[in-house]
Amino acid sequence: MKLKEKVAIVTGGGSGIGRGICIRYAGEGAVVVVADRNKENASRVAQEITSAGGVATAMEVDVTNLPGVKRLVTSTVDRFGKIDILVNNAGVGKIIPFLETTEADWDLMFNVNCKGLLFCSQEVSRQMISQGSGGKIVNLASQAGRRGEALVLAYCASKAAVISMNQSIALALAEHKINVNAIAPGVVDTPFWDEVDRQFAKILGKEIGQMKREVVQTIPLGRMEKPEDVAGMALFLASSDADYITQQCFNVDGGNWPS
Repeated sequence: MKLKEKVAIVTGGGSGIGRGICIRYAGEGAVVVVADRNKENASRVAQEITSAGGVATAMEVDVTNLPGVKRLVTSTVDRFGKIDILVNNAGVGKIIPFLETTEADWDLMFNVNCKGLLFCSQEVSRQMISQGSGGKIVNLASQAGRRGEALVLAYCASKAAVISMNQSIALALAEHKINVNAIAPGVVDTPFWDEVDRQFAKILGKEIGQMKREVVQTIPLGRMEKPEDVAGMALFLASSDADYITQQCFNVDGGNWPS
């Protein structure tokens, strides 16, 4: 088992990619803290893990709320004694025409996708530094952070910021043997992308499901990505196999975007 006796916090762990990562980590021996704003979803994933013989607990957190993030870290350490891995997966996105993008839209995406990542990384890395045994931080970027898109300005900008933040945090924590890397998924078949599909349909006058079908045609591997595809890279980056890797952002997108 690659993560035996490791303690991992996964934000946004209650559904989609986060759920996939939680289940994969637990299957590799990690104790998993399923952290999510939706406590019901988090509890469902934690129960799924424990029913399969793993160890997990659900914790409610809004990553944009610093006191709440501090409580998440304190509660994890009080219960499990340490934190070895943080996955900054919590994120939001909206499809909005450029001229209709509001300050509230911009603030929402940067607050969750960037400020939330900052708060969680700071609080967890302080704990990792005090433990003195290093650690792993995995940040979820996106292929949207590699390029701009006409209807996705704020989301693309926030994910480009995540890629830059990943580099800066990695350099800041290298001396403490904390590896910091990111994953840039492509089009992942999750409830999030179902909502994205509906938003595209409304704006572009397409049928629901049409955007999904069109996107799949652009993917060299010929299918939508699954959460399990992302979870494989997240496992690698959290394991000792990645001890000499930091500051990188890995595309996991079926060949949809060149490195």
